[in-house]
Amino acid sequence: MNPPSPDLTEQERERYAWQMIVPGVQEQGQRKLKAATVLISRTGGVGGCVAQQLAAAGVGRLVLVHGGMLRVDDLNRQVLMQTDAIGTSRAECAAERLRAINPGIEVIAVPHHPTAELAQEWAAQADVVVSAAPLFQERHALHDAAEQRAIPCVEAAMYDMEGYVTVCHPPHSPRYRDWCPEKPEWWTRRFPVFGAVSGTIGALAAVETIKLLTGIGDPLYGRMLSFDFRQGRVREVRLPNPQDEKATTPHVVSLARPCRRL
Repeated sequence: MNPPSPDLTEQERERYAWQMIVPGVQEQGQRKLKAATVLISRTGGVGGCVAQQLAAAGVGRLVLVHGGMLRVDDLNRQVLMQTDAIGTSRAECAAERLRAINPGIEVIAVPHHPTAELAQEWAAQADVVVSAAPLFQERHALHDAAEQRAIPCVEAAMYDMEGYVTVCHPPHSPRYRDWCPEKPEWWTRRFPVFGAVSGTIGALAAVETIKLLTGIGDPLYGRMLSFDFRQGRVREVRLPNPQDEKATTPHVVSLARPCRRL
């Protein structure tokens, strides 16, 4: 049995008053957000926007896994970073900004890139994992850890003027490895990115996370929202399920373009 959700203070009721009138949320939904822990890896252009929106929404505990020191070329998209923090820990900088946004939540900075061990350690304490890491091996580690803990993993990424969002939560959806088993040959670490594109995808991933935590709406299980911002188009893609006899290799290959990621 899940422990009871914590009560809200009068200050919290005032702070979250507008979102608590969203149908299906009310005070009980806000209490669920307060009780929740979300693991976010990493907090760059996509993950930073996810963390920012979840902090503003009152998610009680955010775990930020992001290694390395802040560089000048991070600043066009990483909204939680500051110019005067160049040369300092990205994770610590992001955590400091989130605490300023909402002092009522707990923010844990893990200043390391996500490894299989770190993913397992922190996923064990999380209710939802958000996959926003730039490297495929990191994404696989996050999804593997979430699957082992039987918790959902929000998968969000962008490349150039494209992006996508989906939710992996077997058996409710295909596994991430089912449709993205390995790094594509075309992938390189340096990529084209506008912060407005990565931020839009991050905000959509935050919405999916809020839906999962509060129980409102239908999560993107087995469905990917794919965005072409250059042409102003959005489409829903059905992800292949290996248990579905109709799933074919060409269908997987057709996802190569929206599978590009930050």
